[in-house]
Amino acid sequence: MDFALTPEQRDLRERVIRFARDELGAKAAEHDRDESFDRDGWKACAEFGVLGWPVPAEYGGSGHDPLTTIIACEALGYGCADNGLAFAVDNHLWACVIYLLRHGSPQQRARFLPGLVDGTLIGAHALTEPETGSDMLSLTTTAQRDGDAYVIDGAKCFISNGTVADLYVLFARTARSGPAQQALSAFLLPRDTPGLEVRRAISKAGLRGTPMGELRLTGCRLPAENLLGAEGAGYRVFTSVIEWERGFMAAGQVGRLQRLLETSVAYANDRTQFGVPIGAFQAVSHRLADLRVNLELARLMLYKVGWLKREGRIALLEASILKLFAGESLLEGALAAMRVHGARGYVADLPIEREVRDALAAPTFGGTSDIQRTIIAGLTGLPEGSHGA
Repeated sequence: MDFALTPEQRDLRERVIRFARDELGAKAAEHDRDESFDRDGWKACAEFGVLGWPVPAEYGGSGHDPLTTIIACEALGYGCADNGLAFAVDNHLWACVIYLLRHGSPQQRARFLPGLVDGTLIGAHALTEPETGSDMLSLTTTAQRDGDAYVIDGAKCFISNGTVADLYVLFARTARSGPAQQALSAFLLPRDTPGLEVRRAISKAGLRGTPMGELRLTGCRLPAENLLGAEGAGYRVFTSVIEWERGFMAAGQVGRLQRLLETSVAYANDRTQFGVPIGAFQAVSHRLADLRVNLELARLMLYKVGWLKREGRIALLEASILKLFAGESLLEGALAAMRVHGARGYVADLPIEREVRDALAAPTFGGTSDIQRTIIAGLTGLPEGSHGA
């Protein structure tokens, strides 16, 4: 078992880190304060090729294999000081582009992928509703077939990239009866579709450079050719892609965890109290030792998920373990970094307090930590109902 990166992967990782440090995040504090989207940073990511890492060359992408892509995403999370911008990229790739790659027809891919790769289109995922949360099978948004179109009515909320997106992967109910798993369908919904309204931007504690929005669909008439997969296959489409979203979006978290560790170690070696560096105090050194342990374990799980997907294998269990562990470790690591920095970690003119706010969402988005524990318990063989819901 060889854990070494290939020369090509090492070179890509180094180039991504240099790019992210040199060209991204200079105005991270400003975008956080104003809750604004960094369009210049988005364009730079597109020009560097970030938005096409997993996309075949025929659509303008790099065609990287899943493991190489996950290594590049980790490097972006490590090098980019604007966690909001990096998270917007993650949502674009792993909650929109991946659906086209896995389930899009040749016509749909040709229509949308080039724009998603070159940055002229921004992607988003319109699943969550005000009352359903993680209960996907209870969605109330409806899509009624009417000739060569579907008429969609409903509301979606907490949509990352929602206010700036040009294309939404939307889930709606197409059957009023029968098995719940066969009642939902997935659609590709352009922003300019009549009847679609971006109702409001939603303010949030962290990742404020990723705009969050609420959508309203009223008699929204969408051509039937925008159906993603077969009618009634929405649940299967979602479950076949969610391991990509959960697993690959964790890459940026692992990168951020390494950045937090390095920043905290540097501060602990430089800051002196009582005549010695604070890193000499066991309370500080043990805290950072725990952060290092979590980083190494999260990275091993991250690369395992990337390897499994490169080999064309299912990674549902591994993606849930990674999502749970990386998200909880990032939040724990951000709080540890704040404690190591003391008052300097709390004040708003330094980035550590922003790192804490950005980490707050890690155990929630993409399926909460409790949902991941439920999935893990079920895949471990525990009987249904014994591990909560």
